[in-house]
Amino acid sequence: MKNAHSFHIPVMGIGFTIDSPLKVAQYGIDSVISLVDDILVEKMRKVYSDKFEIPYQEISDKVDDFRAKRITSYLNLVHEQTEKKFNQLKDITSEKSKALKDYMQMLPEYSSLKKEFLKLTEAGVDFSKLKEWVGKNLTMGSIDVNIMTKIDKGNYLNNELLPIEYNDAHAALRGYSNSNLSSSLVLSAGMNPRLYTYMSNFDDYYPDENGNIKKKIILKVSDYRSAFIQGKFLAKKGLWVSEYRIESGLNCGGHAFATDGFLMGPVLKEFKENKETLISQTQDLMLQALKEADRILPNKNLELKITTQGGVGTGEEHSFLLEEYQLDSVGWGSPFLLVPEATSVDDKTVAQLAEAKEQDLYLSNSSPLGVPFNTLKGNTKDVQRQMLIDKGRPGTSCPNKFIALNQEFKETGLCTASREYQHLKLKEIDALEISSEEKDKRINQVTEKSCICVGLGTSTLLLNNVSTKKTGDGVSVCPGPNMAYYDKIMSLENITDHIYGRNNFISRTDRPNVFIKELSLYVAHLQEKVADVKANIDKKQLRYLLKFKNNLEAGIQYYNELFLANKRFFETNKEALLNGLEIERQKLILIGAEIESFK
Repeated sequence: MKNAHSFHIPVMGIGFTIDSPLKVAQYGIDSVISLVDDILVEKMRKVYSDKFEIPYQEISDKVDDFRAKRITSYLNLVHEQTEKKFNQLKDITSEKSKALKDYMQMLPEYSSLKKEFLKLTEAGVDFSKLKEWVGKNLTMGSIDVNIMTKIDKGNYLNNELLPIEYNDAHAALRGYSNSNLSSSLVLSAGMNPRLYTYMSNFDDYYPDENGNIKKKIILKVSDYRSAFIQGKFLAKKGLWVSEYRIESGLNCGGHAFATDGFLMGPVLKEFKENKETLISQTQDLMLQALKEADRILPNKNLELKITTQGGVGTGEEHSFLLEEYQLDSVGWGSPFLLVPEATSVDDKTVAQLAEAKEQDLYLSNSSPLGVPFNTLKGNTKDVQRQMLIDKGRPGTSCPNKFIALNQEFKETGLCTASREYQHLKLKEIDALEISSEEKDKRINQVTEKSCICVGLGTSTLLLNNVSTKKTGDGVSVCPGPNMAYYDKIMSLENITDHIYGRNNFISRTDRPNVFIKELSLYVAHLQEKVADVKANIDKKQLRYLLKFKNNLEAGIQYYNELFLANKRFFETNKEALLNGLEIERQKLILIGAEIESFK
């Protein structure tokens, strides 16, 4: 069945979308739950067991395979309760049913489902017929999950390293695989060959003879090459990637995996042009692997979706992307942090986000993963971090240890935001014979790391009145740059009206187009890269900078042609778009001249 909506809610932080399916799936909206934190998952299972009056038995960390079991139990609860809500919505007692009205009202105007429903109600069709039609045609939103492939820490029992299947990402994968869900697993943060190989142990990821897959694979990528490599790797295991979800490298929330200057538009164009090649090449490999493994061969071609997300902000941009690149869906992330009916964010953080402007949203080095991280100035987790630095006790107690991946000082791993790691690292820096300027720089690089694996779940605990005694009440939040243009708390109906262009909830008139905004972020990013290496640049770095600059130039050229040729979209602000491109092009010329001077 076709999706009811042409947008999805991506995973946000650790806790912000942890219960989103319970809020939006009955309206046909897809959303994604993070599986990083099984401690939070278990707490949320308790919250919802109490709420729905379901018997609750704690799965303590003394239980064998507790991480996977917690995840399976929570996902099964979400699945059962969401289906219950959806079935209640379909079990209408009159055509004026509020939930049904909400479901239909939120659909886009071009939805065939909406048109058919209006036709039936206008024709005054018999109520029992309408009820039957509703039962057959309405679809529930997918309860998808996200695993960050790199967060795959090994675990120990009595100082003994456990087998690899007990690693964090492996256990999360098993937790999802053992659940009753029929949905999708979003794999992000790059390739983890051991994890991908482990997936082949679970039947739910393989197609049946009709080409149906109970648990589909979605790869989150930011360029075509990495998608093709990962798609082929999985296909050789007999596993099919049902969707490539292309995320902007910089114009997104959370961790920012910047490309080498490949911009969103050119990347989407490459996927559109190569979709058939991608399908045929990976399908051949998959069929061969299935045959060799003596598994069922599907008798029809498998579905492949191309979707995108990152910085999209208006109904016009949404429609343009769907049409120009023949996409199946567009993800809307950060604006949903201002929609309490869809996400879980505490009131104080919601207010901070609504007030945030460009200068409050920045790409930080605060993530212990060592990947640039979009964050909000003045978030309470960073305020607390600074207080600890001022007290001469930098770092945190590291209660959850999900990102304890650094093995410089300890074989079992430490998180670079932990007090233990920072104490040892600062001692090491203190002993170095370097200038005080260099010393200060290195000290800051250590102490700027923030305890995000706790902070990104705290907001949800505060909202649900769950004790934060052990972990503290500091909130980390990770909106994308697009957050600056939203200043209103919205209802679910408000935001769907905004997405589909029925209403506009951005009061500012100076918001740049999604492509221009991303381009400006990449130009600034290149400028920083040049500044970082210019003191002692080598040939390899020079080649990288030139390649980056050339990719941006090609992107600007492509956008120029695209905007001039397109007559259906952006007609009212075409001049501003072309001016925006020219401003970034001029900046790039100056950066290019600086790079040339290094030769």
